[in-house]
Amino acid sequence: MKVDSPPCPSHGVTLDEIFKARGRIAGQVTRTPLVLSRALSERFDAEVYLKLETLQPTGAFKLRGATNMIAALIERHGREALAQGVTTASTGNHGRAVAYAASSLGVPAVICLSRLVPANKVAAIEALGAEVRRVGASQDEAFEEVARLVQEEGMTLIPPFDDPLIAAGQGTIGIEILEDLPQVDRVIVGLSGGGLLGGIGAALKGVRPQARISGVSLSAGAAMCESLKAGKPVAVEEVESLGDSLGGGIGLDNRCTLALVEAVMDDHCQVSEGAIAQAMVDMLESEKLLVEGAAAVGLAALAEGHLEVKGERVVLVLSGNGVSLDTLDQARRLAADCASQGRR
Repeated sequence: MKVDSPPCPSHGVTLDEIFKARGRIAGQVTRTPLVLSRALSERFDAEVYLKLETLQPTGAFKLRGATNMIAALIERHGREALAQGVTTASTGNHGRAVAYAASSLGVPAVICLSRLVPANKVAAIEALGAEVRRVGASQDEAFEEVARLVQEEGMTLIPPFDDPLIAAGQGTIGIEILEDLPQVDRVIVGLSGGGLLGGIGAALKGVRPQARISGVSLSAGAAMCESLKAGKPVAVEEVESLGDSLGGGIGLDNRCTLALVEAVMDDHCQVSEGAIAQAMVDMLESEKLLVEGAAAVGLAALAEGHLEVKGERVVLVLSGNGVSLDTLDQARRLAADCASQGRR
């Protein structure tokens, strides 16, 4: 596969950097399968493929970016530059990814959590080899401890999305898609902070520019969507959602992913909670795949008719499997309620 090396764009994510990321994470991160869904292909009159990031050791794509960033820092500055360790604050996929990646690469890690985080989540991160610091009664207070660790103790922040190394790591998904399906027409990706969509988009546009990158956001609280409309980072009120991994802001000081998403995304839509719920149920029942709400939004977008894909070779990126049985039951109830209302 030919790799072009154009001048580095303002967002800093080039095809060359994505291929470097691929080399760095090899052996540390799973090369996930791309599988054809016959049921969804028949349903939408297209070739619908599923990229199974649910099979990563931590259950989500975040491991790619975290591993690439830590490995790149070691490569560029030596292991001694990370002697004080890496840190972040996250109760979900990113916190687990940083803990796992740091342990695999022999780097100390401190994951900061509020005292409200359930004990099972604390135990899961500790089991991956990281130290957990319980600080304050909110995620904001946990991030204050992260800032202190960086400023006073010389630790290195591994951000969840807004860094070229993070986005390049996620972009390795795009390279794998191209290898398995060279004539791909469209990739549909959940859109939140933009590291996942931006990285995949940079990879695809660098090799197959005619391929379309479609982003899918929540119906409310879509910070990246509103920021693109405003032409600058904006804050939005976060709302409760089955796709909670797609909530939260992009950072008012965003320096990478807003420009990256603007450069690579071809179209965008927002999906309802009912559609997310039904998509989670459909994935379990027809594909036998347990996916979190954020991973089901691509199917939700197709089901609600937001994207015309007839005759296309389409990839849905199933980004993670971090869903509890309680949340799955909630999705089942909502999907049943929506179906009942639709029949009346």
